[in-house]
Amino acid sequence: MSAADLLASDFATLPAILQAHAQEQGDKIAVADASATLTYAQLDTLMNRIAGALQRDGVAQGQSVAIIASASVEYAAIFLGALRAGCVAAPLAPSSTPEALAAMIGDCGAPVVFVDGENAAAIAGQHTSAKQVRLDTPEFYDWLAAEDAHPAPVTIRPEDGFNIIYSSGTTGTPKGIVQSHAMRWAHIGRNSAGGYGDAVTMTSTPLYSNTTLVSFLPTLGWGGTVVLMKKFDARAFLELAERHRATHAMLVPVQYQRIMALPDFDRFDLSSFRLKTSTSAPFSAALKADVLKRWPGMLVEFYGMTEGGATTGLNATEHPDKLHTVGQPLPGHDMRLIDENGHEVPQGETGEVVGRSPAMMTGYHGREKATADAEWYDSDGNRFIRHGDIGRFDEDGFLILMDRKKDLIISGGFNIYPVDLEAVLKQHPAVQECTVIGVSSEAWGETPVGFYVPNTSIATSSAEIMSWTNAQLGKTQRLSALHAIDELPRSAIGKVLKRELRDRLAKENA
Repeated sequence: MSAADLLASDFATLPAILQAHAQEQGDKIAVADASATLTYAQLDTLMNRIAGALQRDGVAQGQSVAIIASASVEYAAIFLGALRAGCVAAPLAPSSTPEALAAMIGDCGAPVVFVDGENAAAIAGQHTSAKQVRLDTPEFYDWLAAEDAHPAPVTIRPEDGFNIIYSSGTTGTPKGIVQSHAMRWAHIGRNSAGGYGDAVTMTSTPLYSNTTLVSFLPTLGWGGTVVLMKKFDARAFLELAERHRATHAMLVPVQYQRIMALPDFDRFDLSSFRLKTSTSAPFSAALKADVLKRWPGMLVEFYGMTEGGATTGLNATEHPDKLHTVGQPLPGHDMRLIDENGHEVPQGETGEVVGRSPAMMTGYHGREKATADAEWYDSDGNRFIRHGDIGRFDEDGFLILMDRKKDLIISGGFNIYPVDLEAVLKQHPAVQECTVIGVSSEAWGETPVGFYVPNTSIATSSAEIMSWTNAQLGKTQRLSALHAIDELPRSAIGKVLKRELRDRLAKENA
């Protein structure tokens, strides 16, 4: 069956689609990194060799295959080759502690883990039963099945596991989010209008992140080219994009911020860009406006969850008056707002976001209670996923996010949304970046505390900045303290790690 026929069907697997691309456009580059490329034919062959080796070693269909490495063409081939064997890809964050990595390997039950030299030490000394294979040495090619290998065919059902993405848990082992082939098929299919067939897509976030996969997988599914960055650097991104005549990119907001801040941004030829997307963290209206003004191509922001649920999309190019929102639910996505008692709130009121769509996780691996806690059912018994965010819909059905539910500050009985305080604080010229957290208070229950990265070209004290900020805020919103910090702690996809700031304050006040 041709790739076009597969993509037009009700369900197809990515390994089957890639095999069709290899037969129809085998010489086209599928994946590139800084030092190597794989055509579709080469990728298909390498996937066969990986799948054959996994089957030879007794890795059964449905078992997990763990990967702890930086982005590379080998990483991509292992991820996809595992799928061809009917296995579940389990990409793990190398930045996790050795203990957490060992726990995740045990949690997903992976009998084999692929590591590169840079991250081999991450699990050195940890007791796991998983066989280790280095993916960046001759050992990897010795491990592979023969070049003409043809793995035993497997039947993959829509509900079968495609990958497990581990959340960044605050304590203990992160939760493994199981995503099915049906969910990933929905991700590929919904991008039919994205122009990925002749795309050159820049990916500059890690392959263990869902943020990366939602552009990586559709690009390969539709037959485009993916350019992998091992580590993000603003200038290197622009140089690489210019060299490859990139057409698409998925960037998180902090990456846009660093790119747009380059003094010579405007000298780069970015005229080949057709679509830029963003997700995973708050994207300020001012930054969106700057991207629209100076960077060619459409800008679309997506809001959703790794767990699935519903997704909104904001075509910022078409709706420049809605940059303060994250857009409207995508077609086929049902998003609602509920109160603390699980009842839907009236139009225009604030509530917790819940969503339902074809792209929803199966559940948290081995955690029935956690899965149940993440679900909400409407009066007709339809399953929704709780997003954990608080928001409201405007009169046109565009979602305005207020904050994470867990980050809501309740001070003296009043609800305080950190995002509102951050919006004011970042307007001060001496503030480069900022965030606000809630800390315990004997008098108020909780009180807001701010952190900011100073603009070193402006000499202003924290006390002066806090006084200025509080003068713009309501009486119940005012900051009780403001701390200068060299850099905000962030995850690999740019989310501010507020728990690290809370832990820092707790240690200082102990």
